[in-house]
Amino acid sequence: MTSARAVDLTVQVGAVRLRNPILAASGTFGYGVEFAHLVDLNRLGGLVVKGLSHEPMEGAPGPRLCETPSGMLNAVGLQNIGVRAFVAEKLPVLRKYDTPIIANVFGYSVEDYVEVIRVLEDAEGLAAYELNISCPNVKKGGIQFGGDPVSVAEVVGAARKAAVKVPLWVKLSPMVADIGLIARAAEGAGADALTVANTYPAMAIDSWTGKSLLGNQTGGLSGPSIKPITLRLVWETAKAVRSPIIGVGGIETVEDVLQYVAAGATAVQVGTASFTDPRASQRLVKELERALFSAKTFTINEMRGKVSADFG
Repeated sequence: MTSARAVDLTVQVGAVRLRNPILAASGTFGYGVEFAHLVDLNRLGGLVVKGLSHEPMEGAPGPRLCETPSGMLNAVGLQNIGVRAFVAEKLPVLRKYDTPIIANVFGYSVEDYVEVIRVLEDAEGLAAYELNISCPNVKKGGIQFGGDPVSVAEVVGAARKAAVKVPLWVKLSPMVADIGLIARAAEGAGADALTVANTYPAMAIDSWTGKSLLGNQTGGLSGPSIKPITLRLVWETAKAVRSPIIGVGGIETVEDVLQYVAAGATAVQVGTASFTDPRASQRLVKELERALFSAKTFTINEMRGKVSADFG
């Protein structure tokens, strides 16, 4: 008797083949090894490790997380052990798993990004780099790299030259007037795929004291509340570029996954849902198989881009 395992969930993100379109998102799954006792990492399409900087960073003061209606605010401050410690301590463990590992890279200057990639280029076991361009460019007055097509082209172009061994994904900021323009700039500078999108700047305060509920004044909003907005950004990006798109924002259910795919995403990343259910990403793989099987759809690729096809 045919089972749900007969469904073909494999997708191709440029040169990277994923056994299914479900990845764990950066910043919500640690370095992956922390979840290995809870999740069968070999069942995931891939995992994106938390952002890596050239030097270790302590991050923001606590509290770092705050629940909001239909979502969550975080102000972790990009805490990480630094790229060299990651290569020495975490990557050897991750190489034991048959799962594509994507290294998220960030910096505050073009040189920062390049230096992180140079260290990673000497390592083995990575499937791709994901460039977080939502960081402030300290050399240009703190303006976000991802908000200006010229800055996008500059940092992506420099990273592309440094990234010889593996593909380069670029994680876009949602806080732009025209995400199609930014996406084309990234693609033109050498991005192999685009992740859409990062969190949204937001805040939460105690109405009686006027103080922030986070250690920082503001944080990044994620979770179900942002899904309709990010879904539109994925659709707009898909109309603007030919590069594969990885959708991320508020994914909790199979319907969420399928909506992103219909909007044009090749794969998706699960983030905030992992805080409430550490097994969310693995659960979605199984549920996606069952849903497609029940609908007599035997490949996930049949579902892609239905919105674009219907509405042009």
